[in-house]
Amino acid sequence: MHHPPDSDRPTQKYLGNRGLIVLIALLSAFVPLSTDLYLPALPGMGEYFGVSAGLTNLTLILFFLFFSLGLLFWGPLSDRYGRRPVLLVGLALYIAASAGCVTSWDVWHLIAFRILQAVGGSAASAVAMAMVKDVYDGRTRESVLAIVQSMVVISPAAAPVLGAFMLPYTSWRGLFAALALIGVVSMAGALLLQETIPSRYNGTMAQSVRRLGVVLKNPGFASLLVVFSLVSTASLAFVSASSYIYQDGFGLSEQWYSFYFALNAVGLIAGPFLYLWLSRHASRRSIVGAGFAVMVGSGVLVCLFGSMGPLLLALALFPASLMGSSVRPAGAFLMLDQQKEDTGSASALINCAGLVFGSGGMVLVFLAGESLVLGLGAINVAVGAVCLAGWAAIGRQGLVKF
Repeated sequence: MHHPPDSDRPTQKYLGNRGLIVLIALLSAFVPLSTDLYLPALPGMGEYFGVSAGLTNLTLILFFLFFSLGLLFWGPLSDRYGRRPVLLVGLALYIAASAGCVTSWDVWHLIAFRILQAVGGSAASAVAMAMVKDVYDGRTRESVLAIVQSMVVISPAAAPVLGAFMLPYTSWRGLFAALALIGVVSMAGALLLQETIPSRYNGTMAQSVRRLGVVLKNPGFASLLVVFSLVSTASLAFVSASSYIYQDGFGLSEQWYSFYFALNAVGLIAGPFLYLWLSRHASRRSIVGAGFAVMVGSGVLVCLFGSMGPLLLALALFPASLMGSSVRPAGAFLMLDQQKEDTGSASALINCAGLVFGSGGMVLVFLAGESLVLGLGAINVAVGAVCLAGWAAIGRQGLVKF
């Protein structure tokens, strides 16, 4: 499988370039949209079903687990059959599962439909990043990755706010109905999409899935995958614990919680733009190293001052949110650049590893018991330090050309 020059790649007759970027951003946002929209409702859902917070949280944790497993199925499949067919099938399943969530009558049925929702939604994320590499090259690809990611992280800011303001007028069921509507909008864009893959893998389905192992044997890709996926451990630890910290710990309403959550999401939104600006003045290697160092310092601030109040926690965590987001375009670009083929498999592994490490963070933060803020700070310190050491090792061993 080879990549033809840009002039030979298919253009989007119906979507156009801007429409394609918007669609890719929406597809990439399926994880935060499918989780953050109903975060304000989590404590109330536990009361509605009469179950513990841990059991309610399974609707979040198992979503991430099966979403990551789905990526490993859909990604290689998109190399074999194309991005568009995989996307259409996955979105159809996502819409149906979202409707099932709306009609769930106990927590176990909700968990089952959330698993199906995760499997369907993972098709969207699996093909989104692959389409960026299908269509764009070089500096343009890095810029598009930054723009897409900046648009993607708007959803963590907007979704909890929207969810909190919807709750006085609807129940948690209405939030899942909104997710079904998002799936319908995405389906409309997918129907207008023209296939982006330049050439397809000609092996069998089983051989396509085995290409995941081929990609992982690339030492440059594998080392970058571990380093940049670790960042999700810290970010998803906050996503998982935020409603309990702000609402149960600080006693805030659902609306005030959403505002403080959005304050940290502003850092996520600004991060990719900050990276584009910094990349004009500094090397990719130094920007990423500085980003990991800032995460360590921000984690220390959370440990020292985060328990003193919601505003202090949000301000202490803001640098980690900002710099954790700013390193993502560089990481995605470098990882995709290691693979000249098997783009769907590489994209699947990038998204899957981020979710696996992120799911670990969602579990780790609750091991701190009542000290969720301290646990969150410690996770940021550990993740920043390990990533900084790993980034330095990659540079010393010359595994990647920066």
